[in-house]
Amino acid sequence: MTEETKKATDFGADVFGEEAIRTYLSKDTAKKLQATIREGKPLDPSIAGEVAHGIRHWAMDRGATHYTHWFLPMTGATAEKHDSFLEIKDGEPIMQFSGKNLIVGEPDASSFPSGGIRSTFEARGYTAWDPTSPAFIKRHSNGATLCIPTAFCAYTGEALDKKTPLLRSMQALDRSVKRLMRLFARPDAHVGCTLGAEQEYFLIDKEYWKKRPDLVLTGRTLFGAPSAKGQQLEDHYFGTIPDRILSFMNDVERELWKLGIPAKTRHNEVAPAQFELAPQFEELNLASDHNMLVMDTLRNVAEKHGLKCLLHEKPYAGVNGSGKHNNWSVAYGGRNLLDPGSDPHENAVFLTMLCAVIEAVDRHADLLRASVAGAGNDHRLGANEAPPAVISIYVGDQLADVLDRIENPKSAKHEAKGTLKVGVDTLPAIPKDATDRNRTSPFAFTGNKFEFRAPGSSVCCSGPMTVLNTIVAEAVDRIAGELEGAKVAGKAKPGEHTAAFHNALQKILQASLKEHKRVVFNGNGYEADWPKEAEKRGLPNAPDTPSALAALARKENIALFEKYGVMTKRELLGRHEIFLEEYAKKVRIEGACARDIASEMILPAVKAEYADTVRAFKDAEKCGISSGTEALKEDAVEIGAGLDALKAGIRKLEDALGRTGALGAAFETDILASMQALRTTVDTLEKHVADSRWPLPKYRDMLFLY
Repeated sequence: MTEETKKATDFGADVFGEEAIRTYLSKDTAKKLQATIREGKPLDPSIAGEVAHGIRHWAMDRGATHYTHWFLPMTGATAEKHDSFLEIKDGEPIMQFSGKNLIVGEPDASSFPSGGIRSTFEARGYTAWDPTSPAFIKRHSNGATLCIPTAFCAYTGEALDKKTPLLRSMQALDRSVKRLMRLFARPDAHVGCTLGAEQEYFLIDKEYWKKRPDLVLTGRTLFGAPSAKGQQLEDHYFGTIPDRILSFMNDVERELWKLGIPAKTRHNEVAPAQFELAPQFEELNLASDHNMLVMDTLRNVAEKHGLKCLLHEKPYAGVNGSGKHNNWSVAYGGRNLLDPGSDPHENAVFLTMLCAVIEAVDRHADLLRASVAGAGNDHRLGANEAPPAVISIYVGDQLADVLDRIENPKSAKHEAKGTLKVGVDTLPAIPKDATDRNRTSPFAFTGNKFEFRAPGSSVCCSGPMTVLNTIVAEAVDRIAGELEGAKVAGKAKPGEHTAAFHNALQKILQASLKEHKRVVFNGNGYEADWPKEAEKRGLPNAPDTPSALAALARKENIALFEKYGVMTKRELLGRHEIFLEEYAKKVRIEGACARDIASEMILPAVKAEYADTVRAFKDAEKCGISSGTEALKEDAVEIGAGLDALKAGIRKLEDALGRTGALGAAFETDILASMQALRTTVDTLEKHVADSRWPLPKYRDMLFLY
C-alpha cells in the first residue's frame, strides 16, 4: 500500500461516517440516518436503538471503552462527561449502549454559564444528539472515547450552548431561501450553508511558556519589550517552514485526517512563530464542530513536540495578532447562490442574494460586531493587522460598478455601458476571482463567498455564523415578501419570468441599494480617516467589548431573533450577561496577574539591579575612581526613577482592582489603563536590567523557535 493510499484510507477512520454507517447498520437504518445527515430530514426515532448498537460496536472495534456527549457550552470551550459502556446485569459485566444513551444525556447544568437562565440549585440540563455532525473517536495517551456531538439545553428548554442557536439559524435561512427560490421558479431543493474557517495560531517553546505566568494564566504576554527583529522584514509570511514546525504540522494533519477534517493549507503567517491552518469547505454545523476539534488538536499535538499552541488573539504586543477568517456561502440544490452565473436568470439570483447580504450587514452591523466581541479581540481589532471595529463590506471595483448601475441605471457615467436590467441583460463577464482581496475589510466578497475576517482566533465559529444566518434570512425574507406583494411570481420553468417580474425585482434591489450601499467600502480600512468617513455614513463603531455587546440587549435585535426562532429574549439577554461577565473576569484576571508578576518577579529584580548599581557607584568613589562613575550614576538615576514608577504603577493597579461595580462599567477600563501604564514602565526597565537577572523570557527568545 502506497503512502498516498494509506493516507486516503486513514481519512475519517475515527469518524462514524458513510463507510461505518454502511458496515455497522442495516441497509434500511443506514438509509434513514443518511437522509437526516444529508438532507436535514427529521430523525426517525425508531432507528435509535440499532444506531446506538452499531456505534458501540464500531467504537469498541476502534478501542473505545467510554462514551461522552460532546457539547459546546457558553464557556467557549468544549465539554464532555465520560461514561463507560460497562453495565452489570444479573451480576455479570456486559458492554451496553442504548438508544436513550445515544439520544439524551443529563449533565449538571448549574455550573455552566447561563446568564441567569439557571440558578445554582437548578442543576438539571440535557444534551440531545445532533445526527448531522457524526460521532467520532477522541484518542488520549491510554485509551479512546466515543464522542457524540450534542446540543445542550436547560430543563426549561432554553439553549445553554452555541450549537442550538446555530442549528436554528440554519433552519431560518433554509425557510427564507426556499421562499425566494420559489419566486424564481426553482424546484424544491436542499439549502446548504458552507464554512471554511482559516485558523491562525502561535507556537512557543514549552520551557519558555512555563516561565511566563501571564501566558499560563491569560494566554497573552502582559509585559515584554519589543525584539530588535520582529516582522518588519516581512520575511516570515509564506517563508520556508522550519523542520521542527513542519514535523508538528504533519502530526496535526494526521490526527485531523483520522477525524475526517479536510486540512488543506498550512503556512507561516506574518508574525514570527505565527502560522495558519485552513480546511476545505464543509457544511456549516459540521465545520463549526470541526474547528473546535482543530483547536484541541493543535494544543494536544503541540505538547508532544515540546511546544505550546497559543490561540489568544494577541499573545505578543507589537506584532500581528491571530484571527479566524470565516468563509461563508449558501447553496440551493447544490448550486452556490453567491457564484455569478452564465445566464440572466442565474445572475438575477446572484444579484438578489448579494443585495440581501449587503442589506443584512448594514441593518445589523451592530450584531455582527457583537458576535466577535471579547477581551482578546479588543487588542486585535483595529490594529494594523486586523479589520477595524467598524463593520463594512468589500465587493471590489467590478461588482461595485455593477451595483451602481443597478441603483442608478440612467446616470450619465453608465450611458456608454448601457442600462443593466436584472434578469434580462447578463452581467459583465465576471471571472471567479472578480475582486482583489482586501485584508483590511471585516466582511469581504471573495469571488463566490463572503469572508468574515473579524472573528478572533479563539472564538467558536457558531456565534458569528448564527448572527450572519439570521440577519441574511431576514433580508431574503423582506425581498421575497416584496416580490410576493407585487404578484409577479415566476412561471413554472426557470428563465421564463415575465417582464413584470424583472421590473419588480429591479425596483426592489434599487431601493435596497439606495438605503444600504453605504456599508460598501472598497478602500483601506486601516487608514485613520476611515472611522471618520464611517461616522459620516452613519455606520456604528463599537471600539470595545462592553459597547459592542450592548447590541444583544436592544429591543429590535431581540425581536429579530425571536421572530426567526433562533433565540428567545431570555436566551439573548442571558448571553449578554454571560459575555459581559466573561469580559470583566478576564480583565480582572489579567490585572491581578500583571500586579503579581510586577510585584513578585519584576520588582525584586529591579531592586537588586538598582542596589548593585548604587553599590558599584559608591565603591568607585571610595576607591577614588572617576572613570565610569558618571555612567553608573546615570544608570542609578534611571533605574531608580523606574523603580519609583514601578511601585506607583503597582499601587495604581491594585487600587483599580479593588474597585467593583456593574459589569462593563468603567472599572475594567481603569484596570486596562493601569495595566498599560505599568507595562510601559516594566518594558522600559527590561532594557536597564541585566539579561541574566530579568525573570521573564524575552520576546527575542520566544518569537524565534529555530
